[in-house]
Amino acid sequence: MIVIDTHIWVWWVGAPHELSQAQRTLLSLHESTGLVVSAISCWEVAKKAASGAMLIELPIDEWMAKAIAYPGIKIEHLSPAIVIESTRLPAGFHKDPADELIVATSRILKCTLLTSDGKIRRYPHVELAD
Repeated sequence: MIVIDTHIWVWWVGAPHELSQAQRTLLSLHESTGLVVSAISCWEVAKKAASGAMLIELPIDEWMAKAIAYPGIKIEHLSPAIVIESTRLPAGFHKDPADELIVATSRILKCTLLTSDGKIRRYPHVELAD
């Protein structure tokens, strides 16, 4: 099981050519064990689509239904433990609430995180899937 960052999920669903071969391989390998998407990623996609900051090929409700139904996808709700962990991340993490919750999800579930986000990749307190 791995946690996947919002942009990885969006690319996998709508623009797989944006993913590296290694990322595509990891996604395929973990379909059977679980690809965890934080509930905050659903919010992030909906907000960015509504504001025009993200272009998706379908109306958001149709896109979300399609994306949630992808093989292996498991939506992880924001539990009290994840929310609390997001406020207690070791020093040095940037202050993007969505990223804090995604990293906290990875830490609480003790799963690696698949991301291309440079800020998250430089953060030493999260295990990355490479």
